[in-house]
Amino acid sequence: MKFVTGNIFLAGAMTLSFMLVHGPAQARDTISIIGSSTVYPFATVVAEKFGKTTHFKTPKIESTGSGGGFKLFCGGVGTNYPDITNASRAVKSSELRRCATNGVKDIVEIKIGYDGIVLANSRKATPLKLTRRDIFLALAKDVPDPTGSGKLIPNPYKTWKDVNPSLPATPIEVLGPPPTSGTRDAFVELAMEGGGKTFPFIKAMKKNDKKSYKKLCHTIREDGAYIEAGENDNLIVQKLQSNPSAVGIFGFSFLDQNNDVIQGSTIEGQGPTFEAIAEGKYPISRPLFFYVKKAHVDVIPGIREYLTEFTSEKAWGPEGYLSDKGMIPMPDPERNKYRTIAADLKTIEM
Repeated sequence: MKFVTGNIFLAGAMTLSFMLVHGPAQARDTISIIGSSTVYPFATVVAEKFGKTTHFKTPKIESTGSGGGFKLFCGGVGTNYPDITNASRAVKSSELRRCATNGVKDIVEIKIGYDGIVLANSRKATPLKLTRRDIFLALAKDVPDPTGSGKLIPNPYKTWKDVNPSLPATPIEVLGPPPTSGTRDAFVELAMEGGGKTFPFIKAMKKNDKKSYKKLCHTIREDGAYIEAGENDNLIVQKLQSNPSAVGIFGFSFLDQNNDVIQGSTIEGQGPTFEAIAEGKYPISRPLFFYVKKAHVDVIPGIREYLTEFTSEKAWGPEGYLSDKGMIPMPDPERNKYRTIAADLKTIEM
């Protein structure tokens, strides 16, 4: 053993440990990726390019939602667990604790770009001109008493016109993601909270009673106005086509790919366009990520090479093929930062 360098010995020991605990290192020769339905189409394009241009197999990708992805990803280390999870929000501290408890301690966070959250309806219907306040009043479980008493009451609004006289008198019927979705997390944080804070007494709650504030702004009504449509955003698009009075919530890329049949609502005067999201002008936008299990790199074939493909300019650059699919590229400094993180496998602090 004296002829083996310390680094090589350490890498060999880690691989041997992986094999002893989790079975043969080559028990799986395909990268396993799960997570966000929003990131899914982008990851799928990269995986297909990767499979065609390298000698590695095309990664297997499943759409489980961001929350569901982290639950599976953090289950443990070994070939029975995913290598990468996609996410349309940053990992939560509670999820990192779950990972650490199960031995998943070295995680690489890679931001890949930006996305806008869209409220869209059929092109057969009138386009909606909304504010975040309208969205909060339409979908929150409890809302300020419209009589001005300063109290909260169960949401009484039945139509968009009830919420705002300038909106159409169509029923509030919104098809959106479930609680396991990163899109849902980002929607309640950016749109619902953004609307709630337009009421001074609710804004004050954030400082005085943060728990109650969060519960109020993040709790969506359960009386049928909001319909959980699962993690399949394509299904929401189909339902909007068959029901012109309904509104759907999903990522910008799905609007971009289906703009022949659906249209995005303007939010505070700004439409959900590629340029508006890239410039930070669209009010409901969020970053996209994926997370890599470092212990699986160099054990599952092709992970390093997949990261190289995803973080290449031809993929995530301003003129890259992911931009063509609707992902909003990061500015040059951010792309350089996360490309370096991916190459160096720099892990996040647990």
